[in-house]
Amino acid sequence: MDGPRRDSSQRDEATSAETGVDRRRVLRAGTGLAATTLGIATLGGQAAAHFPPDLEIDIKPGSDPAPINPRSRGVVPVVVSQTDEFDPTSEPVRYRFGAPDAVSDGGGARPVHGGHEVDVNGDGRTALQLHFSTDEAGFDGDESSGRLEWERGAEGNHGLAGTGAVTIVGCQEPGRD
Repeated sequence: MDGPRRDSSQRDEATSAETGVDRRRVLRAGTGLAATTLGIATLGGQAAAHFPPDLEIDIKPGSDPAPINPRSRGVVPVVVSQTDEFDPTSEPVRYRFGAPDAVSDGGGARPVHGGHEVDVNGDGRTALQLHFSTDEAGFDGDESSGRLEWERGAEGNHGLAGTGAVTIVGCQEPGRD
């Protein structure tokens, strides 16, 4: 009888050993999964931190939406507001403004000067007011927003952007409604 008991004991020990191995595998897999999940969350946080916030802009301050006549030879004032993440008054003036498609494709108007500081809403924070040539902005009459991009480096990469509402005026041909 000792023989079968030994076999049973040996089987129990083998099962116990296998179960221990299985538990270790499960624990290792669970730990690996948790580490992987934590790693993804960490990478996700790094990726989220890499993408900058949007610029807060006001196109033609005091008018909403801003009327823009693409045929005009004037300028469009655009105010870039200071936020907790971005101070336009302490950064290089590397902006492009205009129709969203034109600006996204690397076009649009450059500022006609370096801009000047203003406090447009009386909050005590200075903003940067820039002026852009209307006829260089790339508006063609189909837009409902204007886009401003700030370029982080002189190469034009990794910048911030903001949009504001516009109304395109003066594009109708004479005699047509």
